[in-house]
Amino acid sequence: MTDLVERLVPDELWMLFRRVVPPTEVTRPQGGGRRRAGDRECLAAIVFVATSGCTWRQLPPVFGPAWPTVYRRFAQWSRERVWARLHRVILDELGARGELDWSRCAIDSVSLRAAKGPLTGPNPTDRGKNGSKIHLICDRNGLPLPLGVSGANLHDSQALVPLVRGIPPIRSRRGPRRRRPGKLHGDKGYDYPHLRRWLSSRGIRHRIARKGIESSHRLGRHRWVVERTVSWLAGCRRLHRRYERKAEHFLAFVGIAAALICHRRLTGPVRA
Repeated sequence: MTDLVERLVPDELWMLFRRVVPPTEVTRPQGGGRRRAGDRECLAAIVFVATSGCTWRQLPPVFGPAWPTVYRRFAQWSRERVWARLHRVILDELGARGELDWSRCAIDSVSLRAAKGPLTGPNPTDRGKNGSKIHLICDRNGLPLPLGVSGANLHDSQALVPLVRGIPPIRSRRGPRRRRPGKLHGDKGYDYPHLRRWLSSRGIRHRIARKGIESSHRLGRHRWVVERTVSWLAGCRRLHRRYERKAEHFLAFVGIAAALICHRRLTGPVRA
């Protein structure tokens, strides 16, 4: 195994990945045949594509498997929601260690250009060009909890309820699993009475900038963490622009980026 594979997929990440990837039955044709490409080598190649932003055809041969094999493995794992399960498992490990701070969470979104396909739409902030939008909620440390994808024309307010409901029950150091933030911060895009009422009904305090009354900058000392998380997502260069026509493949890269961000917290402090 090359040093590059071990660097992209360290032993800790590989052990967590093995907990969520479905077992594969390998059947060789009569008379032998080519050995099946290793999952760890394919995973390292997928991480390389996600972080470098290269195309599948540009994948260097140092990983071993050819790019069609890596792509087929990526498509299979995306259909089986492996990336979402990996993110969930890492969040459970963080929660069990007390690394998640639920006291003050923040919600936001980021838009990017996209090719034609599902979950795309005209971006009102980019002269109506086709785009997609990533929605996320992060904890007080900036660790992404739930993430979602929509067309760029979807208003941020429409994503709040699905995102909050999409927070998985995560392990805690003490007590039962948790899935509700103590307080949620948002900008003026979420300033609607029905959203405030909905959050209050679930016991979630809210701090949302009010339109025409206060400036969003007053929330900067608490909301900057979600802006930093967006920049961490941009470290996954495959997310600079959506090239995937299949929505599940784009959502897979979002899940990979979130899993890598959370895994860095497991192995050391997240850099500001």
